[in-house]
Amino acid sequence: MGKINLAISGCMGRMGQQLIKSSRSDKDFNLVSLTESRLINKKFNGIKPQLNSENAFKKANIIIDFTIPKCTFDILKIASKLNKKVVIGTTGFTKKEENLIKKFSKKIPILKAGNMSLGINLLMYLTEIASASLGDKYLSKVFEIHHKHKKDYPSGTALMLGKGIAIGKNKDFYKLIGKKFLNKKTFPYGNKINFNSIRTGEVIGEHEVKFSSGKEIITLNHEAFDRSLYSEGALTAAKWLNSKKPGLYSMRDLMNFK
Repeated sequence: MGKINLAISGCMGRMGQQLIKSSRSDKDFNLVSLTESRLINKKFNGIKPQLNSENAFKKANIIIDFTIPKCTFDILKIASKLNKKVVIGTTGFTKKEENLIKKFSKKIPILKAGNMSLGINLLMYLTEIASASLGDKYLSKVFEIHHKHKKDYPSGTALMLGKGIAIGKNKDFYKLIGKKFLNKKTFPYGNKINFNSIRTGEVIGEHEVKFSSGKEIITLNHEAFDRSLYSEGALTAAKWLNSKKPGLYSMRDLMNFK
């Protein structure tokens, strides 16, 4: 197999910069394009960032996108026209936007994940199993910590874990979303899934799912120490997606969870 021509969107962001670094040391990729929402008068790996356009993506086999929802849909429109594959690491989509992504996936292969870490995706799988095993007598809640620069809350990963709880209960996640707290020292369990988000310092990411019966508490957690685990996960996703037909995939598919 030849090298995969890679385009990175949102190249000036934290994940964009990490992806540039990780792709540089991965022999399976040839970085051909970088894009950003504004013009950047600087080169990375000899490549000057462009605005999202057909010209920016025409040489790419796969586009990795860590931006914002509005930008993601600009990319999907172009990718759909050029028949390019897309790995989406962007978070914060509404239910309507999620459905729109499904429509795009009928034409092009898309792998979308709220978190590209293999460990986090294992945590979601374990969350589903715990939720299904413990049943409705156990209340649940999700806690997460990220760096002070992260704007959205709860994080895409926290919502992903909440969805894991809902899947385990065989219920609609959007009907199970409870209160969303920000920077609270403590927060309650509820009949719905409550979330608490802490934004502080330069924390890369901590996530915790708790189940309580009132008599015992079961805790599942994951802590990230190095941002490269996300970029390396995204590159692993890109390699896997490169041979796939149109469809909407997840890290769960990549990891072959049933």
